[in-house]
Amino acid sequence: QVQVVESGGGLAQPGGSLRLSCTASGSTVRFYNMAWHRQVPGKVRELVAEIRGDKINYGDSVKGRFTISRESAGNTVYLQMNSLKPEDTAAYLCHAHGFRQGNYWGQGTQVTVSS
Repeated sequence: QVQVVESGGGLAQPGGSLRLSCTASGSTVRFYNMAWHRQVPGKVRELVAEIRGDKINYGDSVKGRFTISRESAGNTVYLQMNSLKPEDTAAYLCHAHGFRQGNYWGQGTQVTVSS
């Protein structure tokens, strides 16, 4: 059974940094797409960054500040978040998609940016 678990959230000051980690365990097959989304209550879930095959995409609001990376083997992905802003405050959710495995979401990790 596949489980997706995020970690690394917390409180940061504006201009600060945080690094999120996500591991999708329980699959011997590499997921084709791993992505970070974020959710604010009352708002539409937003794509933050994704690694789709060998391509990387970022949401417009985080370009130049956030970096997504993935371990060369396995199903672990990271999100390095720099120059954080109060509007980055959200629950960050990891999504894993594979053509053979299907879609899986983590429970999310809270990021709060405040002075």
